[in-house]
Amino acid sequence: MALQALETLPAPDFSAIAQLAAAICQAPIALVNLLGNDGQYFKGRAGVAATKMDRQSLVCPYVIFGREVMEVPDMQADPRFRDDPWVTGPPYVRFYTGAPVVSSHDHALGTVCVMDQVPRRLSGAQRQALTTLAAGAAGLLEAHYYTQRSDEIIQRLRDVEELKNQFLRTVNHELRTPLTSIASYLQLIQDGGLDPMTEQRFLQVIERNSQRILELIDELLLVASLNARTAAHHPSPVDLTAITRRAVDRIAARARTCELRLNLHTDGPVTVSADARRLEHALTQVLDNALKFTPPGGSVDVTVTADPHPAVEVRDSGIGIGPDDLKHVVEDFYRAPDVEERAIAGTGVGLSITDKIVQMHGGTVHIDSAPGHGTTVRIALPGPSALLAR
Repeated sequence: MALQALETLPAPDFSAIAQLAAAICQAPIALVNLLGNDGQYFKGRAGVAATKMDRQSLVCPYVIFGREVMEVPDMQADPRFRDDPWVTGPPYVRFYTGAPVVSSHDHALGTVCVMDQVPRRLSGAQRQALTTLAAGAAGLLEAHYYTQRSDEIIQRLRDVEELKNQFLRTVNHELRTPLTSIASYLQLIQDGGLDPMTEQRFLQVIERNSQRILELIDELLLVASLNARTAAHHPSPVDLTAITRRAVDRIAARARTCELRLNLHTDGPVTVSADARRLEHALTQVLDNALKFTPPGGSVDVTVTADPHPAVEVRDSGIGIGPDDLKHVVEDFYRAPDVEERAIAGTGVGLSITDKIVQMHGGTVHIDSAPGHGTTVRIALPGPSALLAR
C-alpha cells in the first residue's frame, strides 16, 4: 500500500474509528478495512478478533470499486455473498454497509464498514456518519504516513549533518598532516646548513606529501563527478586480466613494504566491455583497502574468473568488517568507528568510488566480511556484448 498503512495491525486510532462506527450504527461489528495485494487488512476493528481476510471476501471490494456507500440488507438473500465464509460461518454476517476510504490523491484504500447478524438497514444520518468516518480514516492514514516520513527525513538530515562533520574532520586531518610535513621540511631547508643528501631526502618527502594532497583532491573531485553522473566513461572491449595485473603491479612494492603476500590467480584473458582506466582505478581502491587493513604477515589474493560471468575477487586476511559497518562501507566518506580508533589513514571514499564505477559499467560489488576473518570484495561485470548492446 502506498501509505505504508499495513505495518501496524490493528492500530488504536483506527480501532477507535471502528468502535465509533459500531456505536453510531448500533452494530456489533465494525472495521476500518484496507485492501492489500494479498488480502484485506483490519487497520481498526470492533467486535472481531481477526486482523485479515481474503481479498475477495465480503462486500468491501465492491465498495472500493464503486467508490460509494454500499448497503446489503440481507447477505443470505444476495447471490453474490450468500456463500461467503463470513456469512455461512462465524461471525454469521447478515447485514453489511460500507463507505469507501479515499485518499486526497483519489486512491481508494479500503472501507469503514459495519455488520450485524440480523437483516436491517441504516438511517440516512447513520450512512452520512459512516461516510464522515471513512473520510476521517483517510485523513488519519495520510497524517500517519507523513508523520512517519517527516521522522525519516529528520533522521536523514541528522545523518547527513553527521556525515558532513565526519567528512570535514577526515579531510582536515588528511590535508593537515601532509601540509604540516611540507611546511616543516621547507622550513628546515630554508634554514640551511643541510648536507646535499639530507636536503634531497627532505625534498623527496615534500614531493611525496604533495602527491598525496593531489590524490586526495582528485578523489574528492571524482566522487563529486560520479555522484553527478558527469564522470567520463568510454567503454570498449578490454582484457580484465590485464587490467587487474596492472592494478596488482601498481601496489606490489607497497605490499612487500607492508610484509604481505600478494598473489594473482588467473586462467588467461577475460574480455569485458569497460573503461580500462576507470576500472583499474576501482580495483586499485579495493587493493589499497586490502593492504591498509591487513596486518603484516597476512595475505591478499586476487582472482580473475570468466564463468559464470567476468569477475575479480580480492580476498584478504585482514581485520574484517562488523555487520553494522558492512551495511555502510560503500557510502561516501563512511569510516567505521574502529578505523577511527586505530587511526588508519583514509577519507572513506575508496569503496564508494569502486561501487559507483562498477555500477557505471553495469556490474555489482559484493562484500563478505567478519571481524578477525578478513574481507572478500567481488566485482562482477557483464560480458563484452551485454554493455555494448545497451
